[in-house]
Amino acid sequence: MFALFNIIFFIVAMILDNVFGTTIGALPYGVFYYLYVLAVLLPGLAVAVRRLHDVGKSGWMMLIVLIPIIGAIWLLVLICTDSQAGSNKWGANPKEVTL
Repeated sequence: MFALFNIIFFIVAMILDNVFGTTIGALPYGVFYYLYVLAVLLPGLAVAVRRLHDVGKSGWMMLIVLIPIIGAIWLLVLICTDSQAGSNKWGANPKEVTL
């Protein structure tokens, strides 16, 4: 849901930049877009680290992105992997319902 709403707000920010004429040259984004990027940077990292914890990996695995091409693909695979069954050292699986 975070990614879905993020994409929607990115598009709205680009539309606002174009409507108010705050774009940068021929680029479709400007001030509103960059303000939104700055506002969402830290929460986005937190969501990614939480997702890595769900699959049983350390948050430091985010640094794998620094490896050109392969790192980004590997991180995408880790983020898209299903959560680990049961609990791990970072806590319980959020998809499991406990009564």
